[in-house]
Amino acid sequence: QVQLVESGGGLVQAGGSLRLSCAASGSIVSFNFLAWYRQAPGKQRELVATITSGLNTSYADSVKGRLTISRDNAKKAAYLQMNRLTPEDTAVYYCNMKGLHGPPMRGFDAWGQGTQVTVSS
Repeated sequence: QVQLVESGGGLVQAGGSLRLSCAASGSIVSFNFLAWYRQAPGKQRELVATITSGLNTSYADSVKGRLTISRDNAKKAAYLQMNRLTPEDTAVYYCNMKGLHGPPMRGFDAWGQGTQVTVSS
């Protein structure tokens, strides 16, 4: 069993910064893929950023240069540094982790409960 908990969200004014954390628990052998998603009111869930086991990253065009994804395998954690926030960044942010856990060795695909980010103008 792998569980994820997001934290670090809150209310911030436009132009401000937040750092989101995603903490994992369970017998994780490896996590090959980590992604941050967000879902704004009335919108579909959107892929924001990804990071692989090789530390390759990708970002949605709307957040390039402002958001940075990172991971810490020893701490079983992932982060999303968010700078120069705008009201369009307002959403619930979720982390998603895929990898292997065990024994017995099994694949997992875990989601957190989400953390609210609200950016005021």
